[in-house]
Amino acid sequence: MTKEEILELSKKVSKNTLMETLDIEFTEVGDDYLIARMPVTSKVHQPDGVLHGGATVALAESVGSLASYVFLDTDEFVVRGIEIAANHLKSISEGYVFAKAQYLHKGRTTQLWDIKITDEAENLISVVKLTTITLPKKKSNA
Repeated sequence: MTKEEILELSKKVSKNTLMETLDIEFTEVGDDYLIARMPVTSKVHQPDGVLHGGATVALAESVGSLASYVFLDTDEFVVRGIEIAANHLKSISEGYVFAKAQYLHKGRTTQLWDIKITDEAENLISVVKLTTITLPKKKSNA
């Protein structure tokens, strides 16, 4: 799959999902990484006007899971997140945050992703580790 095809697929699979609700857009793909961005507006704020950690984690899991999806054989397998841990280092109240997912481990069954969340000035906002699992698709009896 080409980079353009991957980015087009990301738009397609995001329709009517949490990614669309949070305005997450996949912007760049490389041989071993995927980048998405999310606008920081009142829609993703905590009551005191800064980016909600839950929205940050949703961004991280979205980019890590989609990266697993595009870098693995999804004709035969499904990808599920099984563990996520986030450390929030800096607050942000406006602009964009960017999530870059890169493999730490690319196993046949489990994958470990390092996801850095940065702002437009490349300040580190959060560090996230995501573990995904690859499971065989269930065969239908049709």
